[in-house]
Parts: sequence; structure tokens; C-alpha cells
Amino acid sequence: MRPRANEPVDVRLPIPDIARELPLSGPPFSRPDPDLINRLQVVSSATASAVMHRMGVRQTYIQGPIPRQPGTKVVGPVVTLQFMPKREDVVSGVGAGAQEEHVEKKSALWDVFESVQPGDVLAVSAYGDVNTGCMGEMLVTYFQGRGGAGIVVDGCVRDWPRIKEIGTPLWTCGFTPNFASQTTLFPWASNVPIACNRVLVLPGDIIIADDDGAVLVPAQMAEMVLEHTVDHEEWEEFSRLKLAEGGALKKYYPLSEQGWAEYEAWRAAQADEHPRSRS
Repeated sequence: MRPRANEPVDVRLPIPDIARELPLSGPPFSRPDPDLINRLQVVSSATASAVMHRMGVRQTYIQGPIPRQPGTKVVGPVVTLQFMPKREDVVSGVGAGAQEEHVEKKSALWDVFESVQPGDVLAVSAYGDVNTGCMGEMLVTYFQGRGGAGIVVDGCVRDWPRIKEIGTPLWTCGFTPNFASQTTLFPWASNVPIACNRVLVLPGDIIIADDDGAVLVPAQMAEMVLEHTVDHEEWEEFSRLKLAEGGALKKYYPLSEQGWAEYEAWRAAQADEHPRSRS
């Protein structure tokens, strides 16, 4: 007998081949030198974003996730987690026979946490989804236990009151009671290129995240960003002094040609006074 209109059809879904290959994982990648990460601690997300914009790399700010522990800052190499739209025939082939929440143990969600090394920043691509809880208290506890530095989620997490107590720096779009595979997304791949709100994030890149938000620094540009940041922050220090004295805004921020000449003279004087700190 055929089912009536709108009546559920009781069938066993055929499993596509891709389901048997999940979770996907990217190839091995290199993390930046720890000394470089340490030197980048002085760089703010705002300065990094401005410096890279002037270099021509303009899509680095991960808009959406906001800081959940004000006053915290992280700088570290990135490991990535990619969610994809959930399709029931695919998911039915992952962890077959397990209860729905336990299927996640066979997904990229568990894989990515196993790849975390001390100092890493986990970046999660979840399309800014407000329903999916990409991780909860237990996984964040495990992340902290492995020495992870912080987590940036283009989406939501669950168990926020308990995660808040753990203290791991977190940038997220919001909170939800749902677990990771409960709604419309599924943890698909770990340590592959991802899009965090239209920002391309590659494993081994660097994230600088603070109260202004999270900014992606391409690994191969980190030394350049650091070098130009020192120059940027020096002239901003001079500008700040002049503006506090009532100096003309158009002259001192950004520096006009005349203001730049004054800055160079000020910088030379500072170098004469403090030769070691200006070497």
C-alpha cells in the first residue's frame, strides 16, 4: 500500500560513498616558530588588520564572533574545524547504529580536538548558525587540558555558564542549548581550509584575537606584519602625545607631511635618550 500524501515514508536510506570516508582531514601542516608567536603578542588585532590592509590583504577580520571573556587576548597557530550542511543519508552512514549524539565521536569534531597542541587557536566554520552548538563544556575542558590557547567560532556553543567558568578565551556569535549534530549542520572535516565569515583560514596560519575581535594573519606574512607594526605603533605614540596636547587632528592623525617630519625628529631624539630600547 502506498503512503498517503504527507505521511512519512519508512525506508532505509542508501548511504553515499563519501559517508564512509568521513571524517575528512587535511594533510600535515607546519606551525609557525614559537618565538615568532611570542613576538606577535605585542600586536593588537586592530593594528594587524590595519597593517595588512595597507599591504593589500583586506579580508582578515572575522566579523561575527565577539569576545566572551573581556580583557583576554590570544595569539596562536590555527587548527580548523569545518561544519557542512547536514544531510540525513550521509549522517546515517557515520557511526552507524550509535545514538545520534554519539555519532559525533566518529566525526571531525572529535578529530580536531585530538590534533590540538599547546598554544593552538581553534577556528570553526559554522556559517554564523544560531542553532548549532559547535561544542560544549566537555570538549572545551579537553581543549584546555591539551594546552589550547583560545577558540574562535563562526557560530554558537552550548553550556555557556560552565564554559565561562573554565576560562578558555572564546569568541563566538552566541549560545544555544543544541548539540553539534542536532540541527542543520554536521562536523565534516578538520585541518582543512575553511571560511570564517568570508575570511579564508588555513591550518598553520595565525589568529590574533582580543577585545576588538579576531583577525587572521597569513603565516608567511607574520614577520612583515610584526615589522610594520613596530613602525605603526611608534608614530601612533607620537600622534597620541600631540593630540593630548591639543595638536591639530589633520596634522597629527594620520601624520601629515609636516607632522611626519616632526615625528622623525622626535624619534631621533628618543633614540639618543634611550639607545638600547630603540636599537
